[in-house]
Amino acid sequence: MRKQKIISIVVILILFVTTLFFAINYSQTKKDLDQTKLTITNYQESEKVIDFTELFVEEVLNSNGGEIDFETRLKLENSVRGLNNEEILSQWKKFIDSEDEIEAQGIVKGLLNMLVDEMRVK
Repeated sequence: MRKQKIISIVVILILFVTTLFFAINYSQTKKDLDQTKLTITNYQESEKVIDFTELFVEEVLNSNGGEIDFETRLKLENSVRGLNNEEILSQWKKFIDSEDEIEAQGIVKGLLNMLVDEMRVK
């Protein structure tokens, strides 16, 4: 009877230690997963910013001052709205509403600075 009691206590202790090990392991894995999800989200947001910046540079800055067609403006507008960044969107609207080329150039500098800041790894 005494031997059976000792075996039961040892088995319970082993089960307790095993459960504790898996609980700690689960907790660490959950933290790692949450960090990975955050990194992926930041990467996807940076990708959107890079895509918009590339489109903006190709279609607007490299346009030689020519008129931008409706389809391209729509693409740019949808892309900037897809960033879900009110600050960039506000700067974009200022650019669209600019009265002359000098004002637009100043606004573009600010817009490009904001885009570069958003591209940085967080």
